[in-house]
Amino acid sequence: MLKYIGRRLLHLIPVILIISFLIFGIIKMTPGDPVGANLDPRSTAEQKAAERARLGLDKPVHIQYWNWLKRSIRGDFGNSYIYKVPVKDVIPGFIKNSFILNVFVYIFAFLISIPIGIITAVKQYSKTDNFWSAFSIIGISMPTFFFGLLLIYFFAVKMDLFPISGMMTVGSKATGLAKVKDTLHHMVLPGTVLIIGSLASLVRYTRTSMLEVINQDYIRTARSKGLEEKVVIYKHAFRNALIPIITIVGFMIPGLFSGAVMLETVFNWPGIGRRLIEAVNLRDYNLMMALNMFFAILTLLGNLLADIGYALVDPRIKVD
Repeated sequence: MLKYIGRRLLHLIPVILIISFLIFGIIKMTPGDPVGANLDPRSTAEQKAAERARLGLDKPVHIQYWNWLKRSIRGDFGNSYIYKVPVKDVIPGFIKNSFILNVFVYIFAFLISIPIGIITAVKQYSKTDNFWSAFSIIGISMPTFFFGLLLIYFFAVKMDLFPISGMMTVGSKATGLAKVKDTLHHMVLPGTVLIIGSLASLVRYTRTSMLEVINQDYIRTARSKGLEEKVVIYKHAFRNALIPIITIVGFMIPGLFSGAVMLETVFNWPGIGRRLIEAVNLRDYNLMMALNMFFAILTLLGNLLADIGYALVDPRIKVD
């Protein structure tokens, strides 16, 4: 297993280089640059040229990429044009905020969705199955930003039960348990949107995966041996139904840190997804590159963890 992980990590190096080159090229092809976004519109052509030279934007694209790559290997991702500080000092705080929101959501969604998915598969075409099937379709189809605005309108504006936006009350100096309560209070609405979206898809995937397994011959054989239904479902069927679910877990791991761009924008949550939108709007190249590479690496590592999970739950899958 360790040899397999080491080999996969080595294979990721050229993949990451190719991804970084493509992302850098796409960013450079977008119209505008940080000079136009951050300088006074009345600046002269000479002042703009001097600023471009200071930022290294007057060099050919391949030279800019090479300079960026050399710095990044050393852990220097440049300075953020927006915050005027090194990018490595900007990102950690926002990642923490996104992680706080998403980790509670995903844990809660998995604890609920997997048992529900199993029940709906076992009781196929029952009222319970029909209800959760309809719920899944609605949850998957509902745009995140629209659902978030609905919750804000009814529960924040009309009923005044929850704050409209932010992570903490403006001007609050709470610490300890009071700070935790304030943060949890602000998490209710964005967390509800994320939970419903995650719950809808996870229930659907679990149900589909279980239906494929419980109709197999070995499940009928286990039942014919007189095994209890719980043993048949949870020990024999569910373990083999885990592989598609592990795939979803692998894709969700990056979301723990990368945040939900639209949701964080709607609720003004100070997470990493909202910072990416801000970086794109203001052409903060260094911050854009760092964030996109962070998301790309998380996705690759999520795929690696999913492959390892396959081998752990299914002895037929070998990794050498």
